[in-house]
Amino acid sequence: MAYKISDDCIGCGVCASGCPVEAISEGTPYVIDESVCIDCGACAANCPVGAPAEA
Repeated sequence: MAYKISDDCIGCGVCASGCPVEAISEGTPYVIDESVCIDCGACAANCPVGAPAEA
């Protein structure tokens, strides 16, 4: 199951820079491409506000 970024996102970009498959693109909030996401959890582990979570 892919991750999704909640409205708690502060737009810092840490999740995108830590994604090993570049599945995250800039937006408000940032957006995870579910077809590319490998469900590794790197985005959630790196996010300072816990915005990414399993969808």
